[in-house]
Amino acid sequence: MGSREPDTVRDSCGVYGVWGHPDAPRLVHYGLYALQHRGQESAGIVASDGSHVVHYKGMGLVSEVFNDQKLEALRGHISIGHVRYSTSGSSRLANAQPVVVRYRGGLLALAHNGNLVNAVPLRGALEDEGSIFQTTVDTEVIAHLVARSRLPRVEEALPEALNKVKGGYALIVMNETTLLAARDPNGFRPLCVGRFPEGGWVVASETCALDATGAEFVREVRPGELLVIDETGLRSTQAVPPGKPALCVFEYIYLARPDSNLEGRNVHVVRKDLGRRLALDYPVEADIVTGVPDSSISAASGYAEEAGIAYELGLVKNRYIGRTFIQPSTSARTFGVQVKLNPLRKVLEGQRVVLVDDSIVRGTTSRRIVNLLRQAGATEVHMRIASPPYRYPCYYGIDTSAEGELIASTKSVEEIAASIGADSLHYLTTQALHETVTGLPDWPVAERCCMACFTGHYPVPVDEARGKFEFEETPDGDDNDRPGGEIEAVAAGTEG
Repeated sequence: MGSREPDTVRDSCGVYGVWGHPDAPRLVHYGLYALQHRGQESAGIVASDGSHVVHYKGMGLVSEVFNDQKLEALRGHISIGHVRYSTSGSSRLANAQPVVVRYRGGLLALAHNGNLVNAVPLRGALEDEGSIFQTTVDTEVIAHLVARSRLPRVEEALPEALNKVKGGYALIVMNETTLLAARDPNGFRPLCVGRFPEGGWVVASETCALDATGAEFVREVRPGELLVIDETGLRSTQAVPPGKPALCVFEYIYLARPDSNLEGRNVHVVRKDLGRRLALDYPVEADIVTGVPDSSISAASGYAEEAGIAYELGLVKNRYIGRTFIQPSTSARTFGVQVKLNPLRKVLEGQRVVLVDDSIVRGTTSRRIVNLLRQAGATEVHMRIASPPYRYPCYYGIDTSAEGELIASTKSVEEIAASIGADSLHYLTTQALHETVTGLPDWPVAERCCMACFTGHYPVPVDEARGKFEFEETPDGDDNDRPGGEIEAVAAGTEG
């Protein structure tokens, strides 16, 4: 897609849901702001007062999609929201979430973070049986499975559907009266539950979104668990038998906000520990340490402390660019990096620099950043990466390049260093990464995170021939990146 940044890892989305609060849509709106880092292509909110459902979605950032007038139209004590970065289906208004469908049981809204690896055969079978799909996202497969179920209640039909899908999902579902949340049996994607002091429940992708709305963290949703929240309170069932724990390790490395906690560990602290491990394993004589903002700052500070080298702000990020600023042409992309990141010449000039980053995907951005440092007067640039070489694509909810486009899949570390122009380059080993994140030294026996992008060992089998745009002929439709949307009110029990 033309708007896609060429050398980065992108998560699919963030989800946030509230039950039992009179200002639920406003709280969801605040929660989506806190989760904006997980997706910047589109945003949407669905709300219900118990009998009527209103929903609105549009292309762009949360601040671009919603204003006071639109929020005023979203009323109710139940609400779910979604911010998206596409990993299944292109960036267009029809694919924005939550996905809202009407069937004989009433209305169903779904907000999904992750990727289903068996969506293609499931969708084909459903279409053969007469189902008509309105989007090209895998989330709609779950909606159709629920709609076709003979079980009368959504809390019964949803587990039936989830036992047919495979892959990664953190899912929030609502109808007119009930909020449901489910997590895949391996726990690829994070999901937590909290409670407001004044009453009411909240489910969110990250704990930072609980903090943003004043909710108290209760616990994480367990792998394979289904939560049902209605007027009787919160109920928990094991919807799908749990599998091998496999939380995406990139949540710690890059995706989650540093003020979030995952499995009891603060993300900033983990990233700082990764930087310390880099300094222990790969020391170098240098004058300053700097990080690529924002996700690498924690690791860079850890490296500097462990190495006893001064940490300096070497690159300043323009925080007002909004969505991805990288353009299709090479010259425009180069200009985009220079506008997005500006080197501090007074800090870098004449210095031997350790540059810490979280990962290298294609190598194009790393090459430009190294060049920026040299143009600013750095005499040496030693790059340290707080993760292993990224060699394999993700199929569980992260949008990355095909394997042949990943620089580490075709080049050695020495060749990558030469390609990006660094004086030296070192990555963490997979064992060092796992030990630092989990505190378990006997990897891979005690492996608790998914590291398929580094090892090629996928916890759930995938069909590697399947692509992001499997359900559509043309990836970018006419309404790609088009701002705006529409508000729709739906009465309970309406059939589509």
